[in-house]
Amino acid sequence: MGIYEGDPDWDDVVPIPQDDGESALAQIAYSDEYSEAMGYLRAAMAAKEHSQRVLDLTEHIISLNPAHYTVWLYRASTLFAINSSISNELLWVNEVALENQKNYQIWHHRQLLIDHLYPSISSPADLKVVEESERGFMTQMFDQDSKNYHVWSYRQWFVRKFNLFNDAEMKSVEELLRKDIRNNSAWSHRFFIVFNDPIYCTPDSKAMEYDSKIPDAILDREIEFAKAATFEAPQNQSPWNYLRGVLRKGGRKLATLECFAVEFVKLPSEEGKEEDVRSSHALDFLADVWDEKGEVRKADEALTLLGDKYDRIRKNYWDWRRGMLKQGEGTGLVGKMEGMSVK
Repeated sequence: MGIYEGDPDWDDVVPIPQDDGESALAQIAYSDEYSEAMGYLRAAMAAKEHSQRVLDLTEHIISLNPAHYTVWLYRASTLFAINSSISNELLWVNEVALENQKNYQIWHHRQLLIDHLYPSISSPADLKVVEESERGFMTQMFDQDSKNYHVWSYRQWFVRKFNLFNDAEMKSVEELLRKDIRNNSAWSHRFFIVFNDPIYCTPDSKAMEYDSKIPDAILDREIEFAKAATFEAPQNQSPWNYLRGVLRKGGRKLATLECFAVEFVKLPSEEGKEEDVRSSHALDFLADVWDEKGEVRKADEALTLLGDKYDRIRKNYWDWRRGMLKQGEGTGLVGKMEGMSVK
């Protein structure tokens, strides 16, 4: 006898079995426990029942299969229908999320919960409680996996929803970068915070689109932040990409950072200097700088070094870049900056 078959609380329900059709080629070998629980949920859904026992049932099924999207959706609709505690649900979801790091259904469910909770937040103090609670839990998740895509996606949504383009959010991300300066997810989130702030950014401006409204002080601050990170880890690609993004958003030429980049690169062709390359990413950056300035020979030398010595695993890519350079189509960002206002 199954769990629900022998439970008097479910005596009034006739379970609906799984119907895979006749002669199914690949029937899934569900456990008896799971099959029974799903049979009772199908019956509850068919009757459009929303009750505490349905919540208990969905909790049981989720413990068996946390990736069942339909179960999560019906659980949410039941929660809202019977006006169940969102705070208690969030505490339960926290436990499930920590046990199922790569499960995205949990984060969509969490988004539904916060969306439902949002209209009831009546004061700045209540808003701050939710903000700190959610940020605190996401920090817990990042302690286990600082690059969890589902958590970062949810975080961007949460920041937009609550307009959290603020110092607390920046400090939280900086703390993650202090722990791991190579955390590309944290770099991406910083870029998102800085260049989507409604106080000074153009609404709906695309991520890599020039925005004339961004103050020079913001651009300079971000450039200095990324420069400091490159000195800490020159071979870390993240801050070099970040610099390119900041320059693009600010409409500034790559060549404005040539003096900075050459601190990491000395070419053998330079008079009286021995070859010294401390960062292949700086060499790549300089290839684009020199192409932008029309110094094709130097750009070609940089790309040759990358293909032959400093990034040989991608030699075919660097050779392709050299071909593009010789055809006058640019080595990278340069050819894409046409029509963009630059300073």
